[in-house]
Amino acid sequence: MDLDHCNSVVKLLGFDLGENPGRVTLYPMSPEAGSPPCRSVAAAALAQDMMRDVDLSSPDMVSAEMTRAEVEAALAAATVAAPADFTRKRLSGLDLSGLDLSGAVFRAARLNKTKLVGAKLDLAVLDQAWLLEADLTGASLKGANLFASQMLRARLDGADLSHARVAADLTGASLVGASIAGANLSADMRNQSMGLIRTVLKSANLERLNARGADLSRVDLEFASLKGADLTDASLKGAQLAGTDLTRVTFVGTDFDGADLASARLSAPVGLDRAKNFDKVKNRDRLITIRE
Repeated sequence: MDLDHCNSVVKLLGFDLGENPGRVTLYPMSPEAGSPPCRSVAAAALAQDMMRDVDLSSPDMVSAEMTRAEVEAALAAATVAAPADFTRKRLSGLDLSGLDLSGAVFRAARLNKTKLVGAKLDLAVLDQAWLLEADLTGASLKGANLFASQMLRARLDGADLSHARVAADLTGASLVGASIAGANLSADMRNQSMGLIRTVLKSANLERLNARGADLSRVDLEFASLKGADLTDASLKGAQLAGTDLTRVTFVGTDFDGADLASARLSAPVGLDRAKNFDKVKNRDRLITIRE
């Protein structure tokens, strides 16, 4: 697959196999830009694994075309009207820890295994960016855009993504003690005829996550650990929670309408009696309740 075709590969999950069997859509930019989708690639196998034909060891995915000093120079030259633009830049493996990258544009950039520990990325644009195994421990991404970003096994422990727009693949990622308060991680319903673009947090470590007021509608949380997380006033409408660990989670005001709880493990919940629409969950009979 040509990684530069339409700038980036967008992972689609929940697509309608009846109308669009195995169709995968490539987007040139975030839907907020109003650009139409590029031609779909019809390949059932590819639809199941978007990175199947991507060579993750290629120079395009592991190398850097800029040094930290050059990144710092670009930041110094940036203005509010013309923010630093790293669109499609190869920045993999760099140590950019501690830098103020607020408002910078990283659309379709390669940041695989890049260190961004404690970096400030408030209001940054990371749409279609590749951040495989990137380290964003303690980073600030308040109000940032991460639409169709690839962030498998990324580390965001203690990171602040409050009020961010996220529709990324965070399979196996770690967000221990992170904040997504007020963030929008919901599926993009405007593209539902082509298949849902939604946040994927399969097998992610979300222990002690602050998700107060977050929109997690239709998010895939299968086999994730939410031990001690705070979901006060969060929306789990239509979310996939199969096999999820819900030990000591705070559910005050949480909306469960249509959430799938098959094989989820519920233990010592806080405020579940004040949750919304818990009677409308799917597979409640398969919920594993553990008495402590």
